[in-house]
Amino acid sequence: MDNDTSTPKTALVVVAHPDDAEFGCGGTLAAWAAEGWEITLVICTDGSSGGPDDATDVGPEARRRISDIRKAEQQAAAAILGLKEVVFLDYPDGMLQPTLELRRDIVRQIRRIRVQRVVCQSPDRVWTPQYSLPRFHPDHLAAANATLAAVYPAAQNSWDFPELLAEGYPPSRVRELFVMGAPVVNLAVDISATIEQKLAALRCHVSQLGTDQTQLAAMVRQWAAERGEAFGVPLAEVFHRVEN
Repeated sequence: MDNDTSTPKTALVVVAHPDDAEFGCGGTLAAWAAEGWEITLVICTDGSSGGPDDATDVGPEARRRISDIRKAEQQAAAAILGLKEVVFLDYPDGMLQPTLELRRDIVRQIRRIRVQRVVCQSPDRVWTPQYSLPRFHPDHLAAANATLAAVYPAAQNSWDFPELLAEGYPPSRVRELFVMGAPVVNLAVDISATIEQKLAALRCHVSQLGTDQTQLAAMVRQWAAERGEAFGVPLAEVFHRVEN
């Protein structure tokens, strides 16, 4: 990283749905925000498939209602973590694909903010017992693949999406990439000081997680302890970090 203190420390987090970031990196984001990082969270979908699995009313109005609820929950969670802004790309929930359009939208955000750090979900399925079916969600994989393609080479290459130059967004090089839920991890962030912020942010997502999150909080602490043990820290979120 450059040592120029006059340049804002900027980070971009790209995930498929509301609450994805809180689960995967909420403690890390709170720690970075406390260090002065300006963090933008990009949600690729509109969250409109986040109602009860057995719902019978799944029409446009019902989808709009759940989308509005989840967006409000996400904004509240972001405020707790200290994020600068939340951007909703509003692709239909459950149908996300790693299209050139999605890639361009992510490149636009990278260039707009002049991002130094990017955090994304893993493009790979992980065949280990602690990973559950939600880790195979096609929206997660699509968001990850589009983000990786946006980070390199598109964001730093004038020849990719030249229309963004006309919008006033010149190339911008990402310096660090942090992948959540990767099959190989090489970095742990100690979240001992921010675990309560992570849990408070998760409590905002009532539509998905309910009002009584006692059991969930215990599980989140257990996961953080297990991940931290391998790196010699009390509570951790882990990533595969790559420098560019």
